[in-house]
Amino acid sequence: MRVLIADDSALLREGLRLLLEDAEHEVVGTAATGTELVARALELRPDLVISDIRMPPSHSDEGLRAAKEIRVAWPQAPIVLLSQYVVVGYATELIESGAEATGYLLKDRVFDIRSFLESIERVAAGGVAIDPDVVAQVIASRRRSPLDDLTPREREVLELMGEGLTNAAISERLFLSTGAIEKHTQRLFAKLGLSDDASVHRRVTAVLTLLGK
Repeated sequence: MRVLIADDSALLREGLRLLLEDAEHEVVGTAATGTELVARALELRPDLVISDIRMPPSHSDEGLRAAKEIRVAWPQAPIVLLSQYVVVGYATELIESGAEATGYLLKDRVFDIRSFLESIERVAAGGVAIDPDVVAQVIASRRRSPLDDLTPREREVLELMGEGLTNAAISERLFLSTGAIEKHTQRLFAKLGLSDDASVHRRVTAVLTLLGK
């Protein structure tokens, strides 16, 4: 395969190059930033792009954004994204997109050379390779309740709603201003996915969520 490697770590780029060349693949180029990755990928059109998700300047999701940009101009681009840690949001987005020729692997997987090579070759052939640890965490995240995202104070406000108290009554019970209670209420509505829709009584729906209905 002709492979393009993108990572801001020269050490990792060199390590991947040696691993790939030892497996008789050709590294046709490297990139250290998301911007450089996009340009090199569209210029070289390699058989596979391997990119870290976090790259300069913000070290957040430049690799992921670069992959999306590449796919706009080159929809069939085979891309494997590497990550030091599982970021469930990124993984869920990739899995639910159903995109072919896509991989999301943890960097630790590189040390299992045989498994790593099998995964990237599968992506280059148009398949999908998602790290088992990534899949496990995505599944676990889907079992979580929206209530898990509430702060202790927001949970307390919701429980008092369940008792039928108004915002004014809750403010008296918690010795907080009605403005503070309103802010807590709006935040917990947002976390529970309850939009400001006249056809939905958000207080009732929120309490039903608390009761597991």
